Amino acid sequence: MADKNVHKAGFTPSGISKGSIASSMMSREAKASGGGVRSGGPTSTLQEMGARGTTHTSGYTSDGISRGTSASERMSQEARSHGGGTPKGSTTSTVQSISMGGKGGRR
Repeated sequence: MADKNVHKAGFTPSGISKGSIASSMMSREAKASGGGVRSGGPTSTLQEMGARGTTHTSGYTSDGISRGTSASERMSQEARSHGGGTPKGSTTSTVQSISMGGKGGRR
């Protein structure tokens, strides 16, 4: 289900779908960073997983983040660097939201 939700948001094996949540995220992220989308950020992470179909195996599932996965490691790193919490808009929170069928914190 998680991969299906990522694809539905516009992160697909053939690239980011025009007019999708993915294209909106990419546009916002590029504008905020002066024209590029950074490696390891929400957009690039989701696109990589959407292209490979590895959302679930990375640990981002429809039921939450799985223990002992790359997703749990990223969440732990982000929480440590932010004083114990995973902030809204972070890679972890955005990827998990979309994996569960949400809009990644965007309206």
